[in-house]
Amino acid sequence: MNKSELVKKIAESADISQNDATKALNTLIDTISVELSEGGRVDLIGFGSFSLKHRNARTGRNPSTGEAIQIAAANVPSFKAGKALKDACNA
Repeated sequence: MNKSELVKKIAESADISQNDATKALNTLIDTISVELSEGGRVDLIGFGSFSLKHRNARTGRNPSTGEAIQIAAANVPSFKAGKALKDACNA
């Protein structure tokens, strides 16, 4: 399912226009992105948790040449599924 299909499903389920569903979805995505960029965490009980994890700098290899390269440290977004979501996937 892509974003436009998700918007269509939200609009049908909530009985709202696709424009309103798009605004709601974009607001959700933007809010989660801003919270994570500020070092915060977003917990949606039953669905899951979005958080930020730190990945240390490391040495990697260029697959074409085999040359060693330095990979910079980075903060990466992480999602951990909640119990209700896990149960729904295994029903």
